[in-house]
Amino acid sequence: MKGGFLLPPAHHRRPLTASLVGLGLGLLLSGCGLESSAAPTDDGPITLGFVNGGSTEFHTCLRESIANTARSNFARLVTADSHQDAARELANVRTMIARHVDAIIVQTVDTTALKSDIAQAKKAHIPIFLTSVSADPSDILGAVVVDLKAVGRLDADWIEDDAAGRKVQVAVIAGAPGAASDLLVGGFTKGLPANVRVVADRPAMFDAAKAKTVAASMIKAHPGLDYAFVANEEMAFAARKAFDAAGGKGVKIVTVNGTDEALAALKDGRFAATVSNSAKDTGELAVTDVIGLLRGEKVDKIATTPARLVTKANADTAPLYCPSDGL
Repeated sequence: MKGGFLLPPAHHRRPLTASLVGLGLGLLLSGCGLESSAAPTDDGPITLGFVNGGSTEFHTCLRESIANTARSNFARLVTADSHQDAARELANVRTMIARHVDAIIVQTVDTTALKSDIAQAKKAHIPIFLTSVSADPSDILGAVVVDLKAVGRLDADWIEDDAAGRKVQVAVIAGAPGAASDLLVGGFTKGLPANVRVVADRPAMFDAAKAKTVAASMIKAHPGLDYAFVANEEMAFAARKAFDAAGGKGVKIVTVNGTDEALAALKDGRFAATVSNSAKDTGELAVTDVIGLLRGEKVDKIATTPARLVTKANADTAPLYCPSDGL
């Protein structure tokens, strides 16, 4: 293969070998919140920019996966965190442009920010690649998407089966208003059968403390609550504590991500179901696809991270969510 080789994504808990990681280019912390190696040269390795949307466990694992896969493929990496702020996201994209990266990977805050990101990158003739969501294929290098509507539907399907036709109440604890949370919640609510009624729907901004407050108010207003759909597992753990403290131990929680902590919660009954959409897989696919597309190889422009419903029954075979031990 011209310009080096491309390691395939590693699924099923196979970490990169230490020898390959050791050969990769190290990432150096800078004083402005960016990670970078030295400036690229024309005939040197590919330099990628990664603009992350926030600092939840998903975002942290995604960053680690992207960093590990870039390193194993001898690519330089520059990273920045937008902290769920659309204006900061655009500023981060402009920083990547100023650093003359070969491509920018973006985990967007919301669709409004994304439009501006794409416009700036196109103006600078730097290709942009998206994770979790997509855009007009003619405007981007490519994307690794999580079918968030399908993820939400999987949790809705579980509730439909569990309720078995009974009239039940469900509460929705959403994330931050914007692309990811809206698609996820929309897929869930539209997938519910007529016997399941949504009695409360509030955002908690992907923040555990806010989710605990929201959950406490929901169980107080709806003491007969049967189920809660929570937009990520960090918030779901906080909601579980709030429900239990208010006498709502019978509320069954369905959520999203598939972290090791959540798998343990499935086994001991704190959660009823989650949907695995591995941040590790998303990060690996993003880097390998970007490098392949930049080299003109035959790579799917839009790839999809596999999603899988996980319950107590199949928790032991769930995919690895986050890179293990930084590898």
